[in-house]
Amino acid sequence: MSSTSKHPKGLLFLAFTEFWERFGYYLMIGIFFLYMTDTETGGLGWENAKAADVFGTFIACVYLTPFIGGLMADMKLGYRLSITIGGILMGIGYCLLSIREEWAFFTSLGIMIVGNGFFKPNISTLLGNLYNDPKYKDNKDTGYNIFYMSINIGAFLCNFIAAYMRNIYGWDGAFIAAGIGMFIGVITFWIGMPHYKHVDVRKEPKPEDKPVIMRFLKVLGVALGFGALGWFIPDTIFGSDSTDGFLFACIPVIYFYSTIYKSCNEEEKKSVGTMYTIFGIVIIFWAIFKLNGTALTTYANSYTDREMSSTFLAPAKTLSQVDNSVVAKNDSVFQLDEHFRKIKDANGNPVKCVDYPSYFKNLAPEKYPAKGEKLNLIPTELFQSINPFFVIFLTPLVVMFFGFLRKRKKEPTTATKISYGLLISALSTLVMVAAVYYTNNGNTKATITN
Repeated sequence: MSSTSKHPKGLLFLAFTEFWERFGYYLMIGIFFLYMTDTETGGLGWENAKAADVFGTFIACVYLTPFIGGLMADMKLGYRLSITIGGILMGIGYCLLSIREEWAFFTSLGIMIVGNGFFKPNISTLLGNLYNDPKYKDNKDTGYNIFYMSINIGAFLCNFIAAYMRNIYGWDGAFIAAGIGMFIGVITFWIGMPHYKHVDVRKEPKPEDKPVIMRFLKVLGVALGFGALGWFIPDTIFGSDSTDGFLFACIPVIYFYSTIYKSCNEEEKKSVGTMYTIFGIVIIFWAIFKLNGTALTTYANSYTDREMSSTFLAPAKTLSQVDNSVVAKNDSVFQLDEHFRKIKDANGNPVKCVDYPSYFKNLAPEKYPAKGEKLNLIPTELFQSINPFFVIFLTPLVVMFFGFLRKRKKEPTTATKISYGLLISALSTLVMVAAVYYTNNGNTKATITN
């Protein structure tokens, strides 16, 4: 780019860094739940409930640690060093998942959580600092659109690599591919270092900020104590130890925010109240969105007819995008109820039986292949690419549409745009309700045509 460019040179490097970071993260997250629940191709073989608990706890921690990582970058480490540390830690964490031992599994999750805390808040801050330059300031929104588009491109492509690596090398290969992607992101970041070195400026908190920060850190410590209390309470209150721990941990956090609101004057309360409303909206949105990794993945894997269309079968096989792990033959498998949950004996041990693989449980009999034949199935992780595809496809159209309205002075407010997005998200859940109803609560597999 020339010196007269509308965007800083560092944008390209930061966008590609984020592309590779999201490539690794969404590759891992796309197969994470599948790996935990898989009983037939070398996964951990956990119950869906346990896997969902681990998934939810992991996601909660992923969203928590950026606060701490951001503070460390602001006060001590700087953005570049924090991003580098975070990227390396996440890459190591992804690779550790290839070791099929529970100690390695939980160690990798801890490393990824810490790494995400260092990486995620600081790369966005670094990008924002680049656009503080007056000659780029007017193009900040466009720059962020380019940056976030790179996220969705990475999220779209990674699942095809995940399917390829899993089909050829198994779960281990897929997780290592995620780690390699993250390390490429770190290298990309290092190459672009000269272009954002000058904006890596640590800012000391204002005197009035320090008491609030220290109060929050103290509250965080109390929250961890409350969370531990909820976790170790005998039996459960809300269905699982992790849910109890999380909800108990929320109590001091909610109290902290309520005290801030009460201490504000009437004018401040309006702004703080608005901010808290946004907090609530964001919580609801991400709670719905993150169902893609658990409930929607389960639905795609067990309740959807994934047979590959003959139109795409040949090129898909060439690119190793066909799941051939399901074979029409009797084998020793776990006995499952109508909701694909393991049936247990009086001692709580899963019961095994001789039967076809679990995929056949709600498959229409006329779709059974000849005995001994493999089914040509769409890999489940590819369903995770549907959302980023529509983001990539529709975002330019939406931007053009709002630009059209802006010229005619009819553009809706930001709040109105958010409302439209939330409404569409809500409607998406109703679509799934309709799908479940139409397939008789999963007793038959959902298809595109029926």
